[in-house]
Amino acid sequence: MTLDKAIADALRASSTATITTVLLKKGIRRCWMKGPMPAFNARDRLVGRAFTLRFVPAREDLATPESWSSPRSTRAAIEDMPEGCIAVVDSMGVADAGIFGDILTARMKKRGVAALVTDGVVRDGAGVDDTGLPVWCAGVAAPPSVAGLTFVGWQEPVGCGGVAVYPDDVIVADGDGAVVIPAALVEEVAKAAVEQESLELWIMREVEKGVPLPGLYPPNAETKARYEAESGKS
Repeated sequence: MTLDKAIADALRASSTATITTVLLKKGIRRCWMKGPMPAFNARDRLVGRAFTLRFVPAREDLATPESWSSPRSTRAAIEDMPEGCIAVVDSMGVADAGIFGDILTARMKKRGVAALVTDGVVRDGAGVDDTGLPVWCAGVAAPPSVAGLTFVGWQEPVGCGGVAVYPDDVIVADGDGAVVIPAALVEEVAKAAVEQESLELWIMREVEKGVPLPGLYPPNAETKARYEAESGKS
Protein backbone atom coordinates (compact mmCIF):
# COMPACT_ATOMS: atom_id res chain seq x y z
CA MET A 1 0.00 0.00 0.00
CA THR A 2 1.45 3.35 -1.05
CA LEU A 3 2.06 5.85 1.73
CA ASP A 4 -0.02 9.02 1.45
CA LYS A 5 2.20 11.87 0.20
CA ALA A 6 1.05 14.36 2.84
CA ILE A 7 1.82 11.87 5.61
CA ALA A 8 5.17 10.98 4.06
CA ASP A 9 6.09 14.67 3.79
CA ALA A 10 5.11 15.27 7.42
CA LEU A 11 7.25 12.37 8.62
CA ARG A 12 10.13 13.45 6.40
CA ALA A 13 10.04 16.78 8.22
CA SER A 14 10.16 15.07 11.64
CA SER A 15 13.28 13.63 13.24
CA THR A 16 13.38 10.08 14.52
CA ALA A 17 14.07 11.60 17.94
CA THR A 18 10.76 13.46 17.77
CA ILE A 19 8.93 10.39 16.50
CA THR A 20 10.21 8.22 19.35
CA THR A 21 8.92 10.82 21.80
CA VAL A 22 5.51 10.90 20.12
CA LEU A 23 5.32 7.09 20.17
CA LEU A 24 6.40 7.01 23.82
CA LYS A 25 3.45 9.24 24.67
CA LYS A 26 1.23 6.68 22.94
CA GLY A 27 2.67 3.86 25.05
CA ILE A 28 5.10 2.43 22.50
CA ARG A 29 8.63 2.21 23.86
CA ARG A 30 10.23 -0.27 21.46
CA CYS A 31 10.36 1.53 18.16
CA TRP A 32 14.04 2.44 17.60
CA MET A 33 16.03 -0.42 16.11
CA LYS A 34 19.32 -1.22 17.81
CA GLY A 35 22.00 -1.83 15.18
CA PRO A 36 20.92 -0.08 11.99
CA MET A 37 22.84 3.18 11.64
CA PRO A 38 23.51 5.33 8.55
CA ALA A 39 26.28 3.60 6.60
CA PHE A 40 25.99 4.21 2.84
CA ASN A 41 24.23 7.00 0.92
CA ALA A 42 22.24 7.75 4.06
CA ARG A 43 22.46 11.52 4.18
CA ASP A 44 18.74 12.28 3.90
CA ARG A 45 15.83 11.33 6.13
CA LEU A 46 13.85 8.61 4.36
CA VAL A 47 10.29 7.37 4.85
CA GLY A 48 8.64 4.27 3.43
CA ARG A 49 6.53 1.21 4.02
CA ALA A 50 8.38 -1.76 5.50
CA PHE A 51 9.08 -4.75 3.27
CA THR A 52 10.35 -7.39 5.69
CA LEU A 53 12.90 -10.18 5.22
CA ARG A 54 14.00 -12.75 7.78
CA PHE A 55 17.09 -14.83 8.40
CA VAL A 56 17.61 -17.56 11.01
CA PRO A 57 20.87 -19.13 12.19
CA ALA A 58 22.72 -21.03 9.48
CA ARG A 59 21.96 -24.71 9.10
CA GLU A 60 24.54 -26.54 7.09
CA ASP A 61 22.16 -28.38 4.75
CA LEU A 62 20.27 -25.19 3.89
CA ALA A 63 22.79 -22.37 4.07
CA THR A 64 24.67 -23.18 0.87
CA PRO A 65 25.62 -21.23 -2.25
CA GLU A 66 23.06 -23.39 -4.11
CA SER A 67 20.31 -21.86 -1.96
CA TRP A 68 20.82 -18.55 -3.75
CA SER A 69 18.96 -20.06 -6.74
CA SER A 70 16.04 -21.31 -4.64
CA PRO A 71 12.52 -19.89 -5.10
CA ARG A 72 12.80 -18.93 -1.42
CA SER A 73 15.83 -16.71 -1.69
CA THR A 74 16.90 -13.13 -1.18
CA ARG A 75 16.96 -12.84 -4.97
CA ALA A 76 13.28 -13.78 -5.22
CA ALA A 77 12.39 -11.45 -2.36
CA ILE A 78 14.07 -8.50 -4.08
CA GLU A 79 11.95 -9.10 -7.20
CA ASP A 80 8.87 -8.78 -4.95
CA MET A 81 9.84 -5.40 -3.50
CA PRO A 82 7.56 -2.54 -4.55
CA GLU A 83 8.89 0.84 -5.54
CA GLY A 84 9.35 3.18 -2.58
CA CYS A 85 9.48 0.48 0.09
CA ILE A 86 12.17 0.24 2.76
CA ALA A 87 13.57 -3.27 3.05
CA VAL A 88 13.84 -4.23 6.72
CA VAL A 89 16.00 -7.29 7.27
CA ASP A 90 16.07 -9.33 10.45
CA SER A 91 19.65 -10.62 10.55
CA MET A 92 19.59 -11.29 14.31
CA GLY A 93 22.48 -8.87 14.73
CA VAL A 94 24.92 -11.31 13.13
CA ALA A 95 28.06 -9.32 12.39
CA ASP A 96 30.23 -11.81 10.49
CA ALA A 97 28.05 -12.60 7.46
CA GLY A 98 27.05 -9.92 4.96
CA ILE A 99 23.41 -10.31 3.97
CA PHE A 100 23.61 -8.29 0.72
CA GLY A 101 26.46 -7.15 -1.49
CA ASP A 102 26.84 -4.80 -4.42
CA ILE A 103 24.89 -6.84 -7.00
CA LEU A 104 21.82 -7.33 -4.81
CA THR A 105 21.75 -3.72 -3.64
CA ALA A 106 22.21 -2.55 -7.23
CA ARG A 107 19.11 -4.53 -8.19
CA MET A 108 17.19 -3.02 -5.27
CA LYS A 109 18.19 0.45 -6.41
CA LYS A 110 17.10 -0.37 -9.96
CA ARG A 111 13.68 -1.48 -8.68
CA GLY A 112 13.17 1.82 -6.87
CA VAL A 113 13.59 0.52 -3.32
CA ALA A 114 14.02 3.54 -1.04
CA ALA A 115 16.49 2.03 1.43
CA LEU A 116 17.82 -1.04 3.20
CA VAL A 117 17.63 -1.25 6.99
CA THR A 118 19.15 -4.19 8.86
CA ASP A 119 20.49 -5.06 12.30
CA GLY A 120 23.15 -7.12 10.51
CA VAL A 121 25.92 -6.20 8.08
CA VAL A 122 26.49 -5.96 4.34
CA ARG A 123 29.47 -7.02 2.22
CA ASP A 124 31.25 -5.42 -0.77
CA GLY A 125 31.08 -2.12 1.08
CA ALA A 126 32.67 0.02 -1.64
CA GLY A 127 30.41 -1.54 -4.25
CA VAL A 128 27.30 -1.03 -2.13
CA ASP A 129 28.28 2.60 -1.74
CA ASP A 130 28.63 2.93 -5.52
CA THR A 131 25.07 1.68 -6.12
CA GLY A 132 23.61 4.78 -4.49
CA LEU A 133 21.19 2.72 -2.38
CA PRO A 134 20.78 4.25 1.09
CA VAL A 135 21.75 1.67 3.71
CA TRP A 136 21.34 1.63 7.48
CA CYS A 137 23.22 -1.34 8.94
CA ALA A 138 25.55 -2.43 11.74
CA GLY A 139 28.70 -2.54 9.64
CA VAL A 140 30.41 -4.59 6.94
CA ALA A 141 31.84 -8.10 6.71
CA ALA A 142 33.42 -9.98 3.83
CA PRO A 143 31.79 -13.46 4.23
CA PRO A 144 28.48 -14.12 2.45
CA SER A 145 25.19 -14.58 4.28
CA VAL A 146 25.35 -18.38 4.17
CA ALA A 147 28.49 -18.28 6.31
CA GLY A 148 26.27 -17.55 9.28
CA LEU A 149 22.63 -17.26 8.24
CA THR A 150 19.80 -19.06 6.47
CA PHE A 151 17.25 -16.95 4.61
CA VAL A 152 13.72 -18.16 5.35
CA GLY A 153 11.16 -15.72 4.01
CA TRP A 154 9.76 -12.29 3.37
CA GLN A 155 6.70 -10.16 4.10
CA GLU A 156 6.07 -11.62 7.53
CA PRO A 157 6.54 -10.14 11.02
CA VAL A 158 10.22 -9.86 11.95
CA GLY A 159 12.33 -8.65 14.84
CA CYS A 160 14.94 -6.13 13.71
CA GLY A 161 17.22 -4.63 16.32
CA GLY A 162 14.93 -5.72 19.13
CA VAL A 163 11.83 -4.18 17.53
CA ALA A 164 8.82 -5.96 16.05
CA VAL A 165 8.26 -4.89 12.45
CA TYR A 166 5.23 -5.94 10.43
CA PRO A 167 4.82 -5.61 6.66
CA ASP A 168 3.45 -2.16 5.78
CA ASP A 169 4.48 -0.55 9.04
CA VAL A 170 6.19 2.74 8.27
CA ILE A 171 9.93 3.22 8.66
CA VAL A 172 11.62 6.58 9.22
CA ALA A 173 15.42 6.54 9.04
CA ASP A 174 17.86 9.41 9.57
CA GLY A 175 21.15 10.20 11.25
CA ASP A 176 19.93 8.86 14.60
CA GLY A 177 18.97 5.46 13.18
CA ALA A 178 15.70 3.85 12.14
CA VAL A 179 12.27 3.93 13.78
CA VAL A 180 9.16 1.87 13.07
CA ILE A 181 5.67 3.36 13.28
CA PRO A 182 2.83 0.82 13.53
CA ALA A 183 0.67 1.03 10.41
CA ALA A 184 -2.48 1.81 12.42
CA LEU A 185 -0.85 4.83 14.10
CA VAL A 186 0.89 6.44 11.13
CA GLU A 187 -1.54 9.28 10.48
CA GLU A 188 -1.87 10.43 14.09
CA VAL A 189 1.88 10.07 14.70
CA ALA A 190 2.66 12.18 11.62
CA LYS A 191 0.31 14.93 12.78
CA ALA A 192 1.64 14.89 16.36
CA ALA A 193 5.27 14.83 15.17
CA VAL A 194 4.83 17.96 13.07
CA GLU A 195 3.25 19.75 16.03
CA GLN A 196 6.05 18.55 18.33
CA GLU A 197 8.69 19.84 15.90
CA SER A 198 6.96 23.23 15.76
CA LEU A 199 6.76 23.45 19.56
CA GLU A 200 10.41 22.46 20.03
CA LEU A 201 11.56 25.01 17.45
CA TRP A 202 9.75 27.69 19.43
CA ILE A 203 11.23 26.39 22.70
CA MET A 204 14.72 26.49 21.18
CA ARG A 205 14.22 30.16 20.33
CA GLU A 206 13.17 30.78 23.93
CA VAL A 207 16.31 29.01 25.17
CA GLU A 208 18.41 31.23 22.93
CA LYS A 209 16.73 34.25 24.53
CA GLY A 210 17.90 33.03 27.93
CA VAL A 211 14.62 31.62 29.26
CA PRO A 212 15.30 29.00 32.00
CA LEU A 213 14.18 25.41 31.37
CA PRO A 214 11.80 24.79 34.33
CA GLY A 215 8.30 25.35 32.99
CA LEU A 216 9.65 25.80 29.47
CA TYR A 217 10.72 22.25 28.64
CA PRO A 218 8.48 20.44 29.13
CA PRO A 219 6.11 23.37 28.80
CA ASN A 220 3.69 24.11 31.60
CA ALA A 221 0.21 25.54 31.00
CA GLU A 222 1.45 29.12 30.93
CA THR A 223 4.19 28.31 28.40
CA LYS A 224 1.76 26.38 26.22
CA ALA A 225 -0.63 29.31 26.21
CA ARG A 226 2.18 31.68 25.24
CA TYR A 227 3.33 29.34 22.48
CA GLU A 228 -0.19 29.04 21.08
CA ALA A 229 -0.70 32.79 21.16
CA GLU A 230 2.61 33.59 19.50
CA SER A 231 2.27 30.90 16.86
CA GLY A 232 -1.34 31.78 16.04
CA LYS A 233 -2.71 28.44 17.28
CA SER A 234 -4.98 29.88 19.96
